Amino acid sequence: MKGNLSSEISLNRVSKRLYCPDDVFELSRVTRLELLRTTVYETARQGSRVVAQHIAEQIRERQAQGKRFVMSIAPGRSTRDLCAELVRMHREEGLSFREVVFFDLYEYYPLTDDKSGNHAQLRHRLLDHVDIRPENIHSIPWNLKKDEILAFCRDYEQSIAEAGGIDFILAGIGRCGNIAFNEPGSSFNSGTRLVLLDNNSKEDSKNIFGSIELVPVSAVTMGIDTILQAGEIMLVAWGEHKSQILREAIEKRYDSSCPASALQRHKNAQVVADLSAAACLTRIATPWVVTNCEWDDRLIRRAVVWLSQQTGKSILKLTNKDYNDYGLSALITRFISAYNCNIKVFNDLQHTITGWPGGKPNADDTNRPERAKPYPKDILIFSPHPDDDVISMGGTFARLIKQGHNVHVAYETSGCIAVCDDEVVRFLDFLKGFDEEGALRARHDECRRMLHEKTGDEDTREILDLKALIRRGEATAACRHMGLPTDHIHFLNLPFYETGTIKKGPLTEADCRIVRKLLEEIRPHEMFVAGDLADPHGTHRVCLDAVLAALDELRHTEAWDEWLKDCRIWMYRGAWMEWEVDLIEMAVPMSPEELRFKRNTILKHQSQMESAPFMGNDERLFWQRAEDRNHATAELYAQLGLANYEAIEAFVQYRME
Repeated sequence: MKGNLSSEISLNRVSKRLYCPDDVFELSRVTRLELLRTTVYETARQGSRVVAQHIAEQIRERQAQGKRFVMSIAPGRSTRDLCAELVRMHREEGLSFREVVFFDLYEYYPLTDDKSGNHAQLRHRLLDHVDIRPENIHSIPWNLKKDEILAFCRDYEQSIAEAGGIDFILAGIGRCGNIAFNEPGSSFNSGTRLVLLDNNSKEDSKNIFGSIELVPVSAVTMGIDTILQAGEIMLVAWGEHKSQILREAIEKRYDSSCPASALQRHKNAQVVADLSAAACLTRIATPWVVTNCEWDDRLIRRAVVWLSQQTGKSILKLTNKDYNDYGLSALITRFISAYNCNIKVFNDLQHTITGWPGGKPNADDTNRPERAKPYPKDILIFSPHPDDDVISMGGTFARLIKQGHNVHVAYETSGCIAVCDDEVVRFLDFLKGFDEEGALRARHDECRRMLHEKTGDEDTREILDLKALIRRGEATAACRHMGLPTDHIHFLNLPFYETGTIKKGPLTEADCRIVRKLLEEIRPHEMFVAGDLADPHGTHRVCLDAVLAALDELRHTEAWDEWLKDCRIWMYRGAWMEWEVDLIEMAVPMSPEELRFKRNTILKHQSQMESAPFMGNDERLFWQRAEDRNHATAELYAQLGLANYEAIEAFVQYRME
């Protein structure tokens, strides 16, 4: 089973010479706006292997010189694959860590035990699986007393100095540009110290502790000055959700508002990123600014949309002068005139708009996103949580049903951990009132007792089942509101999710088998899947991987010729962000009435309104986020000179190549 196929999705079809130039001259050209040396790999897995190999070479070189290698590695998702590769090299290639000295980059404070936090992660992933000497491990104690912190920080700096300084630091970058826990505003001269964590850092850390409420209020961290004294620093970034802040760190002058940009002042610092994390760098996002381009239809569309936004003009009003003034004269040469280029891109965008997301029967589908035949289609919508379908594509969902297609929806996870205890109590009280003297009363009292006695956010299996039942009922109510038959609703309960905690299990064959069975049963002509590659919680991405893994297996069976090769797969995005307009391949408009109907469908998910545990930093409710996003997409189309709709839901096609 291929379990990480989503990492191979390259929506922009980036020319290799932009992230892997052929020679030093081209490298100098495409990176001329980058203030930090940056290496970009196609996937996070590939980049992790290269970084791990570099670390191994440094360790072996120091060993050959009879010297120790002093290093520090940040924990978290950014270094998970890298640590696994180092462990593999230790076991299979004899890489020894006996002469490695290790310093924690940071540690949460206060901790209740030594089983959580940064050092526990590093032990689990690396230190407990290699031959490093215990006396060479310098950790930040989890049980420090408050009056010991200042002295410990001074001693920690002294220990680093006595070790000869740190040879190598591997760090990640936080959502607000923090490196370690040096958050915006941190002093350039800061040393190891106690810092208070802001909400962004707590959000980044809640997967470790189970909920944001359980994340410690502070951390002991190496300071920026401590980090910059290292011999070599490598900053790794994987995933689309790191792309905006990574550009700030790399292309903007050092500013304390983005602490990672301080690495620009280090003579031996570099960034290693995958294509998704590098997506906002100038050479990837707008390559015409720094070099000559290999123009294709998608890049032409992106450039013209960019030009329209830069000039504030609709596409059909752009002139030859506009193209020349903004460095796009190559397109004038290619199309002879701005008019020809404008018309081409305008028509491309116009053809993405359709009121028939399942295809319009008996119509010419030459310039339509979806085929006219067969009609009606068997359509399968995959929804990671029991509300993502209506939040992300509720208008399209309703229209597919209204237009006569045979629609099925599959809820991949139960969503049980996203239900507050108060919701359970509300339903239990209803049952008690409904059957006050009957058998349900004892069940009610027992469940209330379990809720009262639980510690932290750890629920018993029985409570989790009740929470899953609440979400199942809400999803069924939403589908019923749209007119979907209940026998077309499928609750998959993929095993990777059912851990009872925020920390999920890995994707396994068991998950893939469940998805594959449903695919073989329905054999859809058209599918919709969540394409939230920047999903901050990760569940959307794992659910996408489950579908892609099942499809990959089916490609090698008779299903490919029988139905799969003709199946269209559309990716939608959820409450977190929308597709860029140059990527959109199907845009489904909604009237004010249809948008109101979508809102009312979302409101059927009452447990996910104001009290939902995973709202993130965005204070808007999910229906508000969805409406604002759909309004914004429609407004952008209008600004480009296309029809002015109330709202638009957008989709990108996934192609099995």
